[in-house]
Amino acid sequence: MAKSLQEQLMAAGLVDKKKAKKAAKEMKHQDHLQRTGQDNDLDAAKAKAEAARKEKAERDRELNQKKEQEAQVKAIAAQVRQLVTTNAIKSEKADIKYQFIDGKKVKSIYVDQAIWDRLSRGQLAIIALDLPGEKKYEVLPLQIAEKIRQRKDNHFIYIAESTADAMEEDDPYAAYQIPDDLMW
Repeated sequence: MAKSLQEQLMAAGLVDKKKAKKAAKEMKHQDHLQRTGQDNDLDAAKAKAEAARKEKAERDRELNQKKEQEAQVKAIAAQVRQLVTTNAIKSEKADIKYQFIDGKKVKSIYVDQAIWDRLSRGQLAIIALDLPGEKKYEVLPLQIAEKIRQRKDNHFIYIAESTADAMEEDDPYAAYQIPDDLMW
């Protein structure tokens, strides 16, 4: 006749007699509690432990989701910063002041004549680069500004409106055009 699992484990040296006795006693105790109906306390404790485990798993899931969102925001900010630093158009002789509006404030950057012309026609964009402790403005091509807008739609990007020469018919100053290079 084959030996029981407990006897086989003891023969293999995996379990000693003390542990085997303890396990047998515990099984008898569980059987007694089930027969007498006192097992309800254990079921309630198990249910409470299961509810606590589910609640902890939900909290962990929410925390992981929040961390993932924060990491995604940081990654987008890094992508924007990289796009700006690698594609910024630098002025050779930055001697002309170009003014634009950021929120309610008038800001300015110094550019050369070629960049100033392209900015005023709406062919280039100005973007804000938030650095620790300061806000820096850079000039970028429109394609790069559009890529940044796709990644972060609330990022400050200024593009001059290209105004067509549409004049009103009854404008008394229609014959007098305002020069493009007028500075004030």
